[in-house]
Amino acid sequence: MARDYAKELEARVAFIQGQLRDSGARGIVFGNSGGKDSALVGILCKKACDDVLGVMMPCQSKRNFGEDMQDGLAVARQFGIETTTVDLSDVKTALTDAIAPVCAVSDAASANIAPRLRMATLYAIAQSRGALVAGTGNRSERYVGYFTKWGDGGCDFNPIADLTVGEVYEFLAFLGAPENIIQKAPSAGLFEGQTDEGEMGMTYAAIDRYILSGQGEPQDVEKIARAHARSLHKLRMPATFGGMQDAD
Repeated sequence: MARDYAKELEARVAFIQGQLRDSGARGIVFGNSGGKDSALVGILCKKACDDVLGVMMPCQSKRNFGEDMQDGLAVARQFGIETTTVDLSDVKTALTDAIAPVCAVSDAASANIAPRLRMATLYAIAQSRGALVAGTGNRSERYVGYFTKWGDGGCDFNPIADLTVGEVYEFLAFLGAPENIIQKAPSAGLFEGQTDEGEMGMTYAAIDRYILSGQGEPQDVEKIARAHARSLHKLRMPATFGGMQDAD
């Protein structure tokens, strides 16, 4: 059965407005990466609240400064989303240089610096504006742990966490988002030539099929189950000795 995106739009807008009302925040800040998920989140937030700021945060990758920025601006123009840019390239270099005397920064650690710098940037801006940070992770990526812990996984609320990648694309088409957002290969832009599916070693179609039906090619199911199991820690709060206890 096809999803009723008109009804879902109404429900998600109400959810976002509830988050603002309950928190007493005046607005919303989100990372405008020029990708599918940030486009959908930005559109939903703008329909729920006038005070929405999309922050583009290029960090060394040429794609960040080129295609991604152009696509992010196209969404912002079409849907009237205020947008600004914070270049984190020099910040990442400074941090890496500061760590160098302690140890060599591994390739994986280096790739994760950018999402964590972006999280810190969004929270600094949001706190200064009395706003909430909107998360942009979809269900498919969350299931296999394709996000950075304390990076793009850090947010105050997430209005699309239940949507698979396929459903994100369907929702964007329903909303009339720019065609290039829907057509281009998803990429976090963490390094030159990076694509999400290439880095994960599995397709979004396979992940979505498994999530929605429990079915899939044996090799895909094995990869997906293994990725899910080893990344569960990303979805949990940190372990604490004695567990959570209510304050007296």
